Amino acid sequence: MPPPFARMAADPLRWTLLRELASGDRRVRELVSLAGQPQNLVSYHLGQLRASGLVGARRSSFDGRETYYRLDLARCAEALAAAGTALHPGLWLSAASPAPPAGGGWTGCTVLFACTGNSARSQAAEALAQARSAGRVRAFSAGSHPKPLHPNAVRVMASRGIDLAGRQSKHLSVFSGRRFDYVLTLCDRVREVCPEFPGHPGYSHWSIPDPAASGGSDQDSYPAFEAMAAELETRIGFWLAAAGAAPAQATIREA
Repeated sequence: MPPPFARMAADPLRWTLLRELASGDRRVRELVSLAGQPQNLVSYHLGQLRASGLVGARRSSFDGRETYYRLDLARCAEALAAAGTALHPGLWLSAASPAPPAGGGWTGCTVLFACTGNSARSQAAEALAQARSAGRVRAFSAGSHPKPLHPNAVRVMASRGIDLAGRQSKHLSVFSGRRFDYVLTLCDRVREVCPEFPGHPGYSHWSIPDPAASGGSDQDSYPAFEAMAAELETRIGFWLAAAGAAPAQATIREA
């Protein structure tokens, strides 16, 4: 019998949903439009994908009546690796380092991360993209309603060897008219108000909860900041690979 990932991905509609969710978090109505299939059929197959653990869901922080679906890329990588070894035990994932940029020049991309406050999520994403790309990404961040940098954002990134201290929050208008290769919105509210940028950048949405939304003391909310940083680190690792900006890429080889 084929392994679970192969069975899930074999259905044409489920494969379409996986491909669309690989590029960003989506609502059901968006997936219905992209797949060109009835809502009840899309919802059924989303339920199958959720039951398999490949897809997760979160209520929208902008409109609690809607749900954002997201692809668990780490789980997909594990499932794909398991499918490979089920086919042949010599198939495995290994890291391959690409050649350095010709002449030592910068050949990467530019990205803007946006959230509401620019006080945690987008600041952390900006710093992670810069640090984990080994200079292949020029990252920026801004918010629709900027607030001071949250001390827990500084602490959680310091635990990852990244210093956010002294960074200033910025409004999205600071980057008005600027060209980016990619624009990533990190909260559901800012997705609804994010301005258009020139040059038709690649837009993606990651529905990530505001770690400060639960309130309480900094000590009480710290686990939410840790969860935010862990999710961003995973997502950015996969995004860097997709953008061709990762310092090491995963390839499947035969031993």
